[in-house]
Amino acid sequence: MVNLTPYALLFTVAAIGVSETSYLIRARRAASGFACPIGQDCAVVLTSKYNHFLPFVHNDILGLIFYLVFTALAALFVLGIGQPTELMLLAEVILAGATLMSAIFTYLQWRVIKAWCFWCLMSAGTVVLLDLIMLKINFTI
Repeated sequence: MVNLTPYALLFTVAAIGVSETSYLIRARRAASGFACPIGQDCAVVLTSKYNHFLPFVHNDILGLIFYLVFTALAALFVLGIGQPTELMLLAEVILAGATLMSAIFTYLQWRVIKAWCFWCLMSAGTVVLLDLIMLKINFTI
């Protein structure tokens, strides 16, 4: 019997990522400014020229797409729908891409922009949590 707890955690953590990125998209579109619970540099980072992975796509949109897809995959794991091997491989590839992007964005904050964004770091932490849960799943199956 498969332990569903790690898959439920994947779903929950990915859903938190959906919430984080949804807030950032709403705040950016409203142009009302970003609430920065820790520090004051969120706007500096979120309005920098590095806020676009591609010239026409904001990083928060890419993050939302990642978290929505990952949440859907986690839901399929929990429900036992689909081929587990193929779904797990897809989840691992998508998560590897998100991990790489998080590392790049964290580096840019640290060394290039020289400002820290609470929401960006929270998202990077969310990706790290997803990585740790996936490691747990892969080494206990």
